[in-house]
Amino acid sequence: MDKLRGMETFIAVVEHGSFTEAASHLEMSAVMVGKYIALIERQLATRLLERNTRRQSLTDAGRVYYEEAKRVLEQVSIAESSVERLRLAPAGTLRISAPTSFGACVMAPLIATFLQQWPDVRVELDLTNRLVDLVDEGFDLAVRIGDIHQTDLVAKYLCAYRMVICAAPAYLSRHGTPLTPADLAGHLCLSHTVWTARNEWKLPGVTQEVRWRRDAVLRCNDGYGLRMAAIAGAGLLLQPEVLLGEDLASGKLVRVLEAYTPNRARFICSGVRIFARCRS
Repeated sequence: MDKLRGMETFIAVVEHGSFTEAASHLEMSAVMVGKYIALIERQLATRLLERNTRRQSLTDAGRVYYEEAKRVLEQVSIAESSVERLRLAPAGTLRISAPTSFGACVMAPLIATFLQQWPDVRVELDLTNRLVDLVDEGFDLAVRIGDIHQTDLVAKYLCAYRMVICAAPAYLSRHGTPLTPADLAGHLCLSHTVWTARNEWKLPGVTQEVRWRRDAVLRCNDGYGLRMAAIAGAGLLLQPEVLLGEDLASGKLVRVLEAYTPNRARFICSGVRIFARCRS
């Protein structure tokens, strides 16, 4: 017989005062109630109830078993409720890896809204331009730039976002405003270290892609640092528009080569376990 059901039956007998009342409460026969009690006493090799024709009472062992059985069933109920809450709403810790600038400027505000919607979730946002190993480093998901070349990852396309080429007005007054990629030969470039593997910008032209090989006067692994250098007039900058919106609106930075601005895709990448991960 089900041991938890047996505990439930014993508790009902104690609290309702008789086999008959317990049977009515549990919607089973009084005979079945008696079988449960007899089985428990046989398994424990001791009597839990003293019974006669007029009343029943708990033995010392019965009182101990009653209190412990109630605690067991309460814990079972708590466990079931906890699992039910997990099923109905997200809970636990979500570890996310994201590019430094994008994560700080875009994801952090979105995560704040997410946490208001799901108060039982805790987020660990790791900002790095390094390609992390999701499984070995324990990340649940990562947001990455461009195409995904790792075949062991499941990638979901999020959106395309617009890149902009821009510079400070003071820089353009000194070096001129480039109108086509051919005008870039005499210009200074600010470059993110993650994007310099081939030392080139890929610019989509009207008929074909144009590649500008440049020797960056400043390379930096942080988008904010490049932004401040561009505002100070150090050179041309290629960055996501969402990171430079206020500077472009205020005139601190000016767009150039808009017809040749490259688009980059963004993906959300996950391992086998996307949200709920069991950690020992």
